[in-house]
Amino acid sequence: MTEDKPPLFDRDRLLVWMADAGLAQMTLDHAAVFRVEEGLEIKAALPGAHTKNLFLKDKKDRLWLISARQDTVIDLKRAPAVIGSDRLSFGSESLMWDTLGVRPGAVTALGLVNDVEGRVTFVLDRRLWEADIVNFHPLTNTATTALGQAAFRGFLDRLGRTPLVIDFDTLA
Repeated sequence: MTEDKPPLFDRDRLLVWMADAGLAQMTLDHAAVFRVEEGLEIKAALPGAHTKNLFLKDKKDRLWLISARQDTVIDLKRAPAVIGSDRLSFGSESLMWDTLGVRPGAVTALGLVNDVEGRVTFVLDRRLWEADIVNFHPLTNTATTALGQAAFRGFLDRLGRTPLVIDFDTLA
């Protein structure tokens, strides 16, 4: 693991950067959450679409971040044909740290702020693209950040990132 290379952004710097950019958000601190099922009571207190995020690598070593609504079924055998990847597997913890600046359990679309080389292709569930409010971890799994759709799209625009929007419901 590359511990000597800290990410450009951590939670605090991310939230300051978002505020400075005029990207309105609300962040709620909570106990650490590692899986979608663990945070159900926390999520009940927050409006909007809650997410699950998968950091993946294909056989050609291309990196992928799939962000979907927490209840979306993602078939990793069918997804490659739709997103244009080779066979997918989960990316290593060190690769996750080096590209997104996060640890397992904290994978998030907001980690794209640390992917300055643009190594990760961002795939977004259509239901998140259309949601009024989306909720992601702010680079740590001890908080959740809610963003209105305009702020989320503004975040992506500031990074120069255009997601590949996929309707995963049609793949299930």
